[in-house]
Amino acid sequence: MSSVTGSGSGSADRNGPACTRGRLPVGTLSMLLPLLFLQLMVSVSGFEPDFLHPLENVTVAQGRDATFTCIVNNLGGYRVAWIKADTKAILAIHEHVITNNARLSVTHNDYNTWTLNIRSVRREDRGQYMCQVNTDPMKMQTAFLEVVISPDIIYEETSGDMMVPEGGSAKLICKARGHPKPKIVWRREDGATIVSRGGQSGRPERLLSVEAEVLSLTKVTRSEMGAYLCIAANGVPPSVSKRLMLHVHFHPLIQVPNQLVGAPINTDVTLQCHVEASPKAINYWTRESGEMIISNDKYAMTEINNSYYSVQMKLVIRRFHKSDLGGYKCISKNSIGDAEGNIRLYEMEMQERVDSDEDTVLAEDVDGDGTGSNQDNDGSFNNGFQGPLTESNGPGVENVQESSSARPHSTNPLCSLSPLLFLLVL
Repeated sequence: MSSVTGSGSGSADRNGPACTRGRLPVGTLSMLLPLLFLQLMVSVSGFEPDFLHPLENVTVAQGRDATFTCIVNNLGGYRVAWIKADTKAILAIHEHVITNNARLSVTHNDYNTWTLNIRSVRREDRGQYMCQVNTDPMKMQTAFLEVVISPDIIYEETSGDMMVPEGGSAKLICKARGHPKPKIVWRREDGATIVSRGGQSGRPERLLSVEAEVLSLTKVTRSEMGAYLCIAANGVPPSVSKRLMLHVHFHPLIQVPNQLVGAPINTDVTLQCHVEASPKAINYWTRESGEMIISNDKYAMTEINNSYYSVQMKLVIRRFHKSDLGGYKCISKNSIGDAEGNIRLYEMEMQERVDSDEDTVLAEDVDGDGTGSNQDNDGSFNNGFQGPLTESNGPGVENVQESSSARPHSTNPLCSLSPLLFLLVL
């Protein structure tokens, strides 16, 4: 009986302490319960560090500042780090910059916003950037920094001013750097079209602009001479351009509008020649004897530039006298060749006015300007005879003079009129 009791008592002694040792003290458990509850709430409700907004990609021009903003909620005791993902370089941890780059800085607004600042961005700053929180497992988000560079002409690889003979070929080259890669567009500075003769149709095409690094011109004519603009653009301002001059060389060419000019004595007479030449020519006037004419009280010479290669020469002979009769030459010379034009000046007598009304009407019809005279508004005479000079020797010219001067001395002024006008008068 006692042995059983003793045995039971002994059993109770052994089991009691063992059960007590497997349980936490009441005080300790009361302290851990809030922590366990907090951990349970974090795991259930998500109250752990998380990103409020995605990290946004940034595109910035070289030399400007770039900023990445990382917003982290419920950071607690964790830390935010900035890492350059492509190189695995740690840039900053919390508020301390780790990398040896004075252009980088980190700011924190004392709540949930972390900012990585990169000043004066360079091309090598381009790449992937990471905002990381040191949780387990790690949380992070990334964004890309794109560094764009405005165009810049590569002058050592770009053509300069160019000279080609007329009928030859020219190849204008323009190279530019930048990011993204710039596009090259060619235009004429004066707005004229660019002539492309390399098309499949075989016929020349006239284009206001050509997009290409190389502009090829074939069978070049003098009308294609001038300034060409190479314009480089890639969407990053500013666009840049270079001006190239294309010189087309050819020997002088002279056109004479009127090879016979008549005027009355004591009037001013104007002689004209149109010259085309490249390179620029030396232009001057002479008498048919070869005597060079110089500007003085008697002669006035002017030149009007119409284009890169075209010039209008003018010679004004004041107070036209019989000694001024004869031939005149306009001469143009450049390094390739020379040319000359011939003009013959003759006396033209003034036609006497007829007092009758019918003759006055006839004179107005003949002249077409109501004045009955071929005198210019400025009082000078030119264009007395229009058309080419078929013979350059004296007799041929005298015949023309006789036919020109015979009309004022006609006994019957109606003889020179057409049959239709004669019927109208009658």
